[in-house]
Amino acid sequence: MFKIGCHLSASKGFLHMAQEIITLGGNTFQYFSRNPRGGAVKTLDLDDIEAFKDFSAEHDIPYILCHAPYTLNPCSKEEKTRDFAYRAMTEDLERMDLIPGNMYNFHPGSHVGQGTEKGIELIVRHLDRVMHKDIKTTVILETMAGKGSEIGSRFEEIAEIIERTKFGDMLGVCLDTCHVYDGGYDIVGNLDGVLDEFDRVIGLDRLKAVHLNDSKNPFESHKDRHEKIGEGSIGMEAVKAIINNPRLKELPFYLETPNELPGYKKEIEMLKDMRE
Repeated sequence: MFKIGCHLSASKGFLHMAQEIITLGGNTFQYFSRNPRGGAVKTLDLDDIEAFKDFSAEHDIPYILCHAPYTLNPCSKEEKTRDFAYRAMTEDLERMDLIPGNMYNFHPGSHVGQGTEKGIELIVRHLDRVMHKDIKTTVILETMAGKGSEIGSRFEEIAEIIERTKFGDMLGVCLDTCHVYDGGYDIVGNLDGVLDEFDRVIGLDRLKAVHLNDSKNPFESHKDRHEKIGEGSIGMEAVKAIINNPRLKELPFYLETPNELPGYKKEIEMLKDMRE
């Protein structure tokens, strides 16, 4: 089954998002755990969650992906920022456990001039604090474009985080096509070579999801600006190769392209037509 979806607003609850993705032609979706710029979370509606579970079972929505807010930076040099990351992620994982079997995606963070090694040390310390052996949600680190002082644009950085945490066996990775292309991995000209390198450095068994985005900027630009599918520097043929690659095609794909719902519907239909 082609697992394809997009990013949806969580403002009206889980059942509404599930109904929405079905009308768009998808069967999975991503949402922010709270305002993407941070802040408090809304009280969970337990009746809504139960209705969502029933609807998902009926309509074959296998799992969903929760995205941490962009302001979550566990390797900031500011203690108050690291403290927010701890509080937000702890709270998010507690809430996600009410919907077991799902995934929680976060950007590793930006070291803000402290250096990559210090940044990795702080991320590892953060994960060791927020995770525990009874978590039901798979925590996944997202590959980044290398903008500014971002950590995670190199596979080796993600591998080091996983290797050094107490709970590394519970961590996965989300590959963002725009980010890795902007970060210098040529998924257009050498997709299999990139996947070989990912497997060697991290392990393809760690790869749990794909953010499927085109890029507004050229290869190795380190800019991180998403584009609609087929309208950027990655292009339609490369996207087709990605969604049909034997090592990727069983993963869930999430669109984060600059679209409103009608645009997502069009892209989902186009991608389903491109599947072989």
